[in-house]
This record gives sequence, C-alpha cells and structure tokens, in this order.
Amino acid sequence: MATKRRPLRPNLAPGQNSGSNMNFRPGGPDITRSEARGTRPTAAPTSIREILVMGVIHLCKKTIFFNTDLKVALYLGSLFIISLIGDFLPFPKTYFARSDNLFNLYFVKVGWGWTLLFAVPFAVLSAYTITCGDMKRMLRHHFPRIVIATFFWFFWTKLFNIVETSYGRCTTKGFQSKSSCLKAGHLWQGFDISGHAFILIHSSLVLIEEARPIIKWETIKEHLRNELHNRSVSEKTGSNPLRGLNDEQMRSLQFLYTRLTPIIRTLFIGMAALQLLWDIMLVGTMLYYHRMIEKVISGIIAILTWYFTYRFWYPTNGLLPEAPGNGVFYYQRESVPFKRPTHLHTCTPSAANQASSSGLKANPNGSGQWSTGKVGAQSSSAQQQIPTFMGMPLFTNVKAASAAASLLQAEQQKREQQQAGVDS
Repeated sequence: MATKRRPLRPNLAPGQNSGSNMNFRPGGPDITRSEARGTRPTAAPTSIREILVMGVIHLCKKTIFFNTDLKVALYLGSLFIISLIGDFLPFPKTYFARSDNLFNLYFVKVGWGWTLLFAVPFAVLSAYTITCGDMKRMLRHHFPRIVIATFFWFFWTKLFNIVETSYGRCTTKGFQSKSSCLKAGHLWQGFDISGHAFILIHSSLVLIEEARPIIKWETIKEHLRNELHNRSVSEKTGSNPLRGLNDEQMRSLQFLYTRLTPIIRTLFIGMAALQLLWDIMLVGTMLYYHRMIEKVISGIIAILTWYFTYRFWYPTNGLLPEAPGNGVFYYQRESVPFKRPTHLHTCTPSAANQASSSGLKANPNGSGQWSTGKVGAQSSSAQQQIPTFMGMPLFTNVKAASAAASLLQAEQQKREQQQAGVDS
C-alpha cells in the first residue's frame, strides 16, 4: 500500500511556507550543513553552438599541445635529415621553391608580425582575466614575455645578417660590400644562417607556450559557480582555488571571464591554425632554402632560446615575468590518476572481519570505517578513515586508497606466512 512521502523539513511550523511546494532541500544561509547536502549548483544547459565550439577547441588543443619535447626533437631531426638529403639530391623545383612565392612573401617574411597578431591579444586578455583585472600585475608579470620574445627575434636575425655580411665575398672581384655586389647583379657568398628556419621554429614554440592558459580554462566557470555557492551558504572550508579571492576580485573575475572567454577562444583557434601553418612552411624551408648546416644552426639557436626562457627563466620562482597561466589563483591543478590495486578484490566482509580480529578496530567516527590500534609515528596514517559499501572501500582520495592497499597487503602477506608455516 502506498504511503505518504515524509517531508524533508518536518520542523516547519503548521502553515509556515517553505518557499516552494516542491519536496526538496533548499539551500541558503539558514540551512544547516547536514540539511544542505545535495544542493550544490549544477551547470547550466549547454547549447549546440557551445558544444561545437568546444569540439573545435579540443581539436586545436590536440594539435598545438602535441608533446612539445617530441616536437622539438622532430624539428632538429628533420632539419638535419631532410636538409642533408636536399643538399645531395636536390628536390624538383616547384612554385614553392621560388623566393617570391605567395607564402614566402606574405607569411614567412613577416612571420613574427603574424605571430604577434595572435599572441599579444591572447596573452593580454587571458592574463588580465586570471589576475582579476589587475592591470599592473598583468603588465609586470606577463606582458614582458612578448617583449623578451621580440627582442630575441630581432637580436638573432640581425646577428645572422652581420655574420653573412662580415664573413662573405662577392662572386666577382672588386666589390667589398654585400649591398654593392647585389646592386651590380652579382651573388654574395657567405655563411647565411637560415632566418627562415629560426623565425618559423621560434614563432611556433612561442605560440605553443603562450597558448597554455587555455588548458583547463573551462574549469574557471565551475570554480566560480561552486565558490559563489559556498559563500552564499557561509561555507568557510574547501579546496576551491578561488577561496583566497576577495569579493571584489570575485566580481571582476566573473565579469571578465564571461565577457572575454569568447574572444580568447577565437584567438586560440587562430593561434593553433597559425602554428600548424608554420610547421608546414618549415618543411618547405627544409627542402628548398639554405644549406643543411645553416638550417641546423638556426634551429638549435631557436630551441635554446625557447628552453632558456620558457623552461628555465619563467618557471623560476622569484624571477619576472611569470610563466603563462600563473595568476592570483591557480586553476590548472593536475589530477593524480590512481589505479585500484588488483588485490583489493579480497576486501570482502569476511576480510574485514579478519582485519578486525588481527588488530583493526572499528573507528568511532562512523560506521564502516576502520583504524588500527597502533600508536606513535604511524597513528595519523593508521587512523585514515576509509568508508566502505558492501564491504568494499570507497576511496575519497589517494591517501585513503594507499592506506587501504597497505593494510590489505600486510594482512595478505601475514596470512601467506602463516599458511607457509602450517604447510611446513
């Protein structure tokens, strides 16, 4: 026989309105923590347009964030092998082998300009958002990376020109300078370190590193929603990365994230497409321009410049500027994968009883939780609460899982030793 459903808030006085006729636990500052379970806000419905955009973003992430260390190795290896083959076995001359082809004139020649066109607004807008609108912090901690990258581009390309001009000669005697030799229609033979290869590799690596703030960018929305909820119910604890922000920073972050995210996503897609174009143009440079040694040296210089700045300088604490993605909060927290040990299937009710009889006792903090009776240095780890369901542990974190695995493994080894003694 059907019975009337028990109300969730029976302590309301007769005639008192709960705010809604629906039978659910409402949230709010007047609700205790036990009553507020299950009231955490959920994400808003996702539109079809949003799904398509996130699909494109995911594809671009797979393209641009392809293992950077492996990509650097491929750059050096292909520069050496393909260029060496091209020196001894010249490839057929095509339209792309001409120095006046469309891509060389309007992309490679002004390659750094195209890089800045996407990298500068993306770096500024993303850094301005994760600094919660702190313009001074953005200009001091993030914008200098673009200035430094531009400086190295200018410095190395000018140095390559100086080397070629100073250590070369004209094919016809009587011309001491490169400019006079070229004006007379002759050729200047010098050690011409490939500026094409340097610009393409340097630009590609800068785009990859400056695009890193987009990683887990969508989680900021979730952190905002959860933190605003926690503050509305006066929740003082939690691991939300936005916990340390004040109310003004929260309002600024919410406004900037909502307004700038569409622009940031569009710029990121452009950066991914441009980085892919630079890789394609680099293959053409390997085939048709400069000698092998000139291209390899320029590639090594570009990679060393990238490693010194983005892998050594920026990640070092106490030195400015900061690495991309650093702000007044850290949203790119890495999740630690944990694989359930294969021997945990022995954790049955009988195994739990055996553990209890061999030194484990019920934890008074809750049912289904166990702790050891040992004291001393291991008491904190031994008292790790491990909730169970039908005799199987439910791991809430890696520490709990490790504690359960260690206890079960110790018990299994002890039983094996006892069994071995009986058999002998």
